[in-house]
Amino acid sequence: MVLPKDVKPVEVFSGTAWQAEIIRDMLLDNEIESYLGDEIWGMDAPMKSAPDVVGSISVFVDREDLQDAKIVVERYYEEDFISEEEL
Repeated sequence: MVLPKDVKPVEVFSGTAWQAEIIRDMLLDNEIESYLGDEIWGMDAPMKSAPDVVGSISVFVDREDLQDAKIVVERYYEEDFISEEEL
């Protein structure tokens, strides 16, 4: 994917493909455009991707949206924690 020239991407999340898609949807729901990185590399060569998560995929946003995106990602972690407690 080619990013527009005025976009300065910043990583806000790195995790599994499933988690990255959830984060991406949450960002979209908040009108924040996001981009996935390492999408193919993370799935095809998981041992060579980010060391913290096997097969990790990164989610990037424009630097201008960073503060709002951080709030969305924090909300994801809060909701994920609550879901695990309920189990």
